[in-house]
Amino acid sequence: MAEVAGLLLAAGAGRRFGGPKALAVLDGEPFAIRALRVLADAGCAPVRVVLGAAADEVRALLPEPGIAVVAEGWESGMGASLRAGLRALEATEAEAAVVHLVDLPGVGAEVVRRVAAGAGENTVARAAYDGVPGHPVVLGRRWWPEIVAGASGDKGARDWLKGRPDLRLVACGDLGTGQDVDRPEDLPG
Repeated sequence: MAEVAGLLLAAGAGRRFGGPKALAVLDGEPFAIRALRVLADAGCAPVRVVLGAAADEVRALLPEPGIAVVAEGWESGMGASLRAGLRALEATEAEAAVVHLVDLPGVGAEVVRRVAAGAGENTVARAAYDGVPGHPVVLGRRWWPEIVAGASGDKGARDWLKGRPDLRLVACGDLGTGQDVDRPEDLPG
């Protein structure tokens, strides 16, 4: 079975939220730890957490500080985080990476497992909720250099994914919402 890494993007400052969402707490658990647990419970290994805003505070929460990767230029958007994370995974044996976002409390391990099922070096897969593409996204290792070269601003791999005939949309609406948390009022419950 292919080794599928987990890549948690948790670098944002959370301006609309009022602070870094990685430090936000839901049901007594910080978002960063919740999302990390989802990746681990889904069987992703190794896992890397990309940090930026409040990097020292978030790193202190992690069970293993060595899994943290600080994204240079994280302020410019998700592209910098994705580049830093994929570069960090190049030193591993992973054939694919599940890219998960820290602000998706409605995405559980079942979603990650479904999207990552059968992943390998050529995989391009993305969760969809009621037909709308979302996260997590699975990127086969073959594509990492191309994605790193094109990731910029706040788009991450959005432009790279657009119109790809090999993109497999995986229906996950029965398992989660895929809704991100942009403001405190978006928190579930």
